[in-house]
Amino acid sequence: MKTFDLFDARVSYSSMDDNTTLSLIEMVRNGIKYSLFQAFANTIPFSLSEWSTFLHISTRSMQRYQVEQRTFDALQSEKIVEIAMLYKKGIEIFGNSRRFNTWLEAENIALGNIKPKKLLDSSFGISMINDELTRIEHGVLA
Repeated sequence: MKTFDLFDARVSYSSMDDNTTLSLIEMVRNGIKYSLFQAFANTIPFSLSEWSTFLHISTRSMQRYQVEQRTFDALQSEKIVEIAMLYKKGIEIFGNSRRFNTWLEAENIALGNIKPKKLLDSSFGISMINDELTRIEHGVLA
């Protein structure tokens, strides 16, 4: 199976195929090392506190992960991958990270007047954001 670096900026969201998906499953099962997470997290404007909310662990635990360079468990790793994939898709659709970040921070009528960023703590929320991005991509605005 080929190795796949989801966090490589050159990897496009639209380049996903079955082999890529299997590589992602393997990556999640093995857990994401904090150093890899940090390299990705440094490219986006989410604070450590926000990440702890998204991953359902305390800020103190996130700090321990950082100090001890731990590996995230499968559930946390899967959430990191989901957010990374969503973030890549958002950048592709909006053209750059600045515009996508602005969209994540703005209340969204189609999402019940909630800031999309507030939905990143749930797989259902990530799915809602993904669906909304697809609508935007195809010009179907609410």
